[in-house]
Amino acid sequence: MAGIDRRTFIRTTSVTAGAATLSVSTAAATHAAGRGAGHRVQTGIEVLHDDDYRLVQGERVGLISNPTGIVPDLRHEIDLIVESGHVDLVAAFGPEHGFRGSAQAGGSEGDYADPRTGVPVYDTYGKGPAQIAAFFDQAGVDSVLFDIQDVGARFYTYIWTMYDCMVAAATAGVRFIVLDRPNPIGGRAAYGPVMHPEHASFVGRKAISQQHGMTVGELAGLFNAEFVEADAGAQAELDVVEMRGWRRGMFHEETGHTFVMPSPNMPRVETAVAYPGTCLFEATNLSEGRGTTRPFELIGAPYLDHTWGDALREQQLPGVEFREAYFTPTSSKHQGTSCAGVQLHVTDRGDFDAIRTAIAMIITAKQIAPEFAWRESQAPFWMDRLTGSEQVRLDIDAGAGVDEVVAGWQEDLQAFRRVREAHLRYRGRAR
Repeated sequence: MAGIDRRTFIRTTSVTAGAATLSVSTAAATHAAGRGAGHRVQTGIEVLHDDDYRLVQGERVGLISNPTGIVPDLRHEIDLIVESGHVDLVAAFGPEHGFRGSAQAGGSEGDYADPRTGVPVYDTYGKGPAQIAAFFDQAGVDSVLFDIQDVGARFYTYIWTMYDCMVAAATAGVRFIVLDRPNPIGGRAAYGPVMHPEHASFVGRKAISQQHGMTVGELAGLFNAEFVEADAGAQAELDVVEMRGWRRGMFHEETGHTFVMPSPNMPRVETAVAYPGTCLFEATNLSEGRGTTRPFELIGAPYLDHTWGDALREQQLPGVEFREAYFTPTSSKHQGTSCAGVQLHVTDRGDFDAIRTAIAMIITAKQIAPEFAWRESQAPFWMDRLTGSEQVRLDIDAGAGVDEVVAGWQEDLQAFRRVREAHLRYRGRAR
């Protein structure tokens, strides 16, 4: 590829942007106004655009994205890429919920031609690496771009779409390029239990912690170094187009970007903050708030009453308050049935530990309500899939307290934190 060395691209992009920056970045000031954003992060797609797409010059390119792949004027990046005239974009690939985002959880949009650009869209959801590699071959791509907003939790499936596509790229001899985006819940540290291989599934393929504290670009580097070769026979040819201006500890509101819901049940940043913990209620017979306007913030069940909220408030869990709440889900568990429970209100994100809080909530619900039950699945328990092992469920069933349950995953977590440290690309908040 003429004009730029692929291996130095990540380092040089921090200083190569010129006048072209205005085409993307000037619009951001308007959209950041009113959000208190005195600082604006440049995402990977903006950096690539400002460099006139030299990284993919002369190549046939595919794009893996969804509605979160936006630029500062809120257009989808596929429109910007096609309009630029610098990229031979021959295919797009959609994850769960679809490339344009019209499908609900567990669904996708199928294969079609994108109506705005005419680019063929291939459906990757439910496909393994071999099938995705066949798509890459069929489309004739030399490189694929990945740009999807993650929310920082292991069981949010877009990172496993990325992993499967990385394995497919390594198999097909296609270069894999991640256009990095902020971790919306800060990325300060890793928390929670680590996935054990016997419980691997599409809600957790590999041994990372439940709240990983990384960007998708950082995760891609970790996946490539630790896991891809074992599944593909070789590492992927990987490039990461780093952001400019993002620091660990930044929440999404501090980036100057509009939050676009990455899936139908992730409507706002507050949802993402709670999600690494409250998603565990999917593994119980409580409603996790699907079918309400506050999924993963409203939690309850028909058999609960005000005493659950009272017991939670007495514990004075750090960084969160619980409001007694009543709701009737319009879909999912307990559809059409009135539920009693709580709404989480995170009062201090720095003190709030989503996973520890959720464990406390589950233990308390189990103590006060004999109707509490785990959701069984082919695992046989969904809790084991979500937490990555039997440890959490068995400890809770044995009557362990919150501190004892949390202590049970610390050895695995510390080992993962050491691995994670080697793949961090961004450091602490600028002073």
